[in-house]
Amino acid sequence: MKDFAGKVAVITGGASGIGRGIAQWCVGAGVKVVLADIDGGRLEAAEADLTAMGGTVLCVRTDVAKRGDVEELARRAFDWFGQVHLLFNNAGVAAGGPPWEATWNDWEWVIGVNLWGVIHGVKIFTPRMMEQNTECHIVNTASMAGLMAGGISATYSVTKHGVVALSEALHLWLEQRKALVRASVLCPGMVRTDVGNCEHHRPEELKNPPVELSPEMKAGRAAIDSLIARGMPPDEVAEIVFDAIRKEQFYIITDSRWMETVRLRMDKLMALENPASAAPLLMPILTAQS
Repeated sequence: MKDFAGKVAVITGGASGIGRGIAQWCVGAGVKVVLADIDGGRLEAAEADLTAMGGTVLCVRTDVAKRGDVEELARRAFDWFGQVHLLFNNAGVAAGGPPWEATWNDWEWVIGVNLWGVIHGVKIFTPRMMEQNTECHIVNTASMAGLMAGGISATYSVTKHGVVALSEALHLWLEQRKALVRASVLCPGMVRTDVGNCEHHRPEELKNPPVELSPEMKAGRAAIDSLIARGMPPDEVAEIVFDAIRKEQFYIITDSRWMETVRLRMDKLMALENPASAAPLLMPILTAQS
C-alpha cells in the first residue's frame, strides 16, 4: 500500500505513545482514524487534538483483553466507515519480573492485553478485511523483547514472543491465500511511551495487594522510567512504520543496534548452547540514548 489518503485505520492503544503517534501520522496523511483505548479521558483528549488537526476521528473505549469489546470496535468501525484498510493491534501493558515471582494476576493481565488483545484483533478484523478485496495492512506491535532472550519481565517477554509468532503465521497464511491483506510485526526498542504508568489501567479483579517497594525496586523502576523518557519519540516510530507498510516489509525494527541481541539469541540457538543475557550488549545502547 502506497496511497493512504482516504483510507480507514483502526488503532488500539491509540490515545498515547506509539498509537497516538500513528494516529497523528494518519491524520496528516488524510487517513480516517478509529481510535481505541481503555482510558476514556485520554481518548477524549486525543479525539479533540486530532479533530483540531483536521482529522476524521471515531473514538471507541475498548479493553482489548475482552473479545466482546473488540467485536464492538469492529462493528462501530465498519458501520461508520464501511471498510477498514489499516489495523494497528498496538495496545500493551507491562508487569511482573521473574517467572515465579510474577503473580497470577500479572500473568493474566499481561497475557490478556498483550497477546489476547492481538489475537482478538487478528481473528475479528482479518476475515472482513480479506472480504473487501482491496489493499489492506495489519501491524501487530511486539517488541525487541519478542526477538531476544531474557528481559526484565517474563510476562512481557512471553507475550511479545507470542505476538511475533502470531504475526509470522498471519503473514504466511495470507501469502498462501494470495490475499490482498499484508501483515507486519513492529518490534521497537525504547520508545517514549506511558507503559511505565499502565498500572492504573489494571482491572480491579486483577490488581495485586499493595506492597512496600524496597529501595532497590524503587531505584530500578526509576531507572526504567528514565530510559523510557529518553526513548525514541512516537512520531519517529510512526514514520518508520508507514515506510515499512509502503515497502510491504514484515519485520519493523526501530533501532538496528538492538539486532545484536537477536544475533546473540540465534547464535546460541544454532550452536545448541544455553541462552545468554543480552544486558551487556544493551547497556552501551541504553546509556547512549538521548
